[in-house]
Amino acid sequence: MKNILRNAEIKAMATVGNVKSTVNQIFGRAKRALANREGQGTLDVAITVLISIVLGALILAGLYLIINGTVLPTITERIKEMFNYKG
Repeated sequence: MKNILRNAEIKAMATVGNVKSTVNQIFGRAKRALANREGQGTLDVAITVLISIVLGALILAGLYLIINGTVLPTITERIKEMFNYKG
């Protein structure tokens, strides 16, 4: 009976030791992750990408307006004149 209790006590102490070790590892990783400053450029890149997308959309909208308002009517008139040739 003494051996069973002694073995149970040894296993419990080993389990507690393992849990403490695991908790220390997790806290160590969390500490390193919070102290890490390598991701600081991520926000800058995200803002740059957002600005690029907005500027690209504005440029495309401007080109669409120019082409629809100026170029297409002129081309349409020229094509109609070409096919309505009464020479």
